[in-house]
Amino acid sequence: PKLHQYKTMSAVAAENFSLAVFCNYDATSYDGSTNETIILHVAICSTYSMLQGVITGTNVFFLLFAGAAVFLMQSGFAMLCAGSVRQKNVKNIMLKNLLDACGGALGFYLIGYGLAYGDSDGDPTNAIRFIGNTNFALQNESDGSGYIGFFFQFAFAATAATIVAGTVAERCKMAAYLCYSLFLTAFVYPVVVHSTWASDGFLCSWSHDLFLDVGVIDFAGSGVVHLTGGATALVAAIILGPRRGRFYDEDGNALESPTEFPAHSTALQILGTFILWFGWYGFNPGSALATTDAGSADLIGLAAVTTTLSAASGCVTAMFTDTIIEMLRTGEVSYDLTMAMNGALGGLVGITAGTANVDTWAALIIGMISGWCYYGFSNLLIKLKIDDAVDAVPVHCACGIWGVLAVGFFETTHGLFYGGNGNLMVAHIVQILFILGWVSGTMIPFFIALKMAGMFRVDPLEEEVGLDISHHRGAAYDLTGAKQADVEELREVRASRHGKVEVPAEVADAAKEETA
Repeated sequence: PKLHQYKTMSAVAAENFSLAVFCNYDATSYDGSTNETIILHVAICSTYSMLQGVITGTNVFFLLFAGAAVFLMQSGFAMLCAGSVRQKNVKNIMLKNLLDACGGALGFYLIGYGLAYGDSDGDPTNAIRFIGNTNFALQNESDGSGYIGFFFQFAFAATAATIVAGTVAERCKMAAYLCYSLFLTAFVYPVVVHSTWASDGFLCSWSHDLFLDVGVIDFAGSGVVHLTGGATALVAAIILGPRRGRFYDEDGNALESPTEFPAHSTALQILGTFILWFGWYGFNPGSALATTDAGSADLIGLAAVTTTLSAASGCVTAMFTDTIIEMLRTGEVSYDLTMAMNGALGGLVGITAGTANVDTWAALIIGMISGWCYYGFSNLLIKLKIDDAVDAVPVHCACGIWGVLAVGFFETTHGLFYGGNGNLMVAHIVQILFILGWVSGTMIPFFIALKMAGMFRVDPLEEEVGLDISHHRGAAYDLTGAKQADVEELREVRASRHGKVEVPAEVADAAKEETA
């Protein structure tokens, strides 16, 4: 008999409802039961089914919002990079940021997502493996949860790729950049993701075979995302070489002091910084991946607070450290906005790994040390004559390394400051070495091949003229003034309308007679 024949609200909602499927209960066992028992069971099962739908929908929407916030960071990177370069290269750097998103979407969809998260041959034993080999082009996805998972992870992949854009700005060829962006998102980055965030990755903290019994706790990707992108940027900067005139003169002789290339728009820089900071609230809290249980809610709330505190701490630490050192050296006091902005970004990178696994007071310390890491590594690059147009390497590579190590100290269960035995710290050092080794082993040959093929660096004359004019059909800003003849004519017209009015002679004579 139909179990929904009693037209209660729950029974109506349960029409065509299968107990065997949704409640794991054989309907034939109801023989001899009372109608009230049947109705109660149907009501419970139908309510459970509807609740599951609400939970799934809420989690999908949460990841949609978080992924969109992370994707908005592409705009932040674009604004920050555009403001940091000279105005003759604005179009070029903004196009590269746009193509990062496009190349990242295509590369990660076709190959990268399968390498990162595909179950190797569908092996039910979930044995530890180097890389996945299924679900390319989302062949195994058929519902909203699977699709939104890809979208969220794509936004992270695009972030890793766009870190390099600013470092090689003003001198890198467009073709080389496209090749790099696709290679990173389709192959290099997914291998790092698989090692830490896939259940069969050898460093995964929820694997059935934990590395050193703890695995690696990289909650939102200080290592996976930022160290991967930052290390790639460092390799690219070394092989590509500095911008013309930065450290060497026209004859190749080293300059006594590096030439400063002032940012062309401070307003764009600060706009980009705030957009990135906003996007980090999708990056870090969003990595909880769900929002419909108390545990996830706790992670999200904590991550939002630690993200804020670390950014603020990194900002003031970097800026005032620079101010104090300048005062000690010269006796002068100034406050560098670039130090403040990049210090904040360094604090955000530093807290990303442990954002949901450290106490709030620890976030302040992590941000403070991130500010020092940024300041020190930025100055080290200059001493080594490595040209980073936007200081992306100190922010993402140096602070990414510190962020991974910070978890080993401050994680509230296995951290050294909480009585841990050191296994977590060792695991995190292994992650750092793995990422540096993997990125170096793949990207160094890749960039060298591009350089040998003449595809990496633009022509010296094109670099001097600017990439906007030489590669993108004109400058980003139309600075052409009005014609001088037109300006003079305008002045004459206005003078005739608003200047002294010529008085007729007879009126002037009459006025003189009256005065006399």
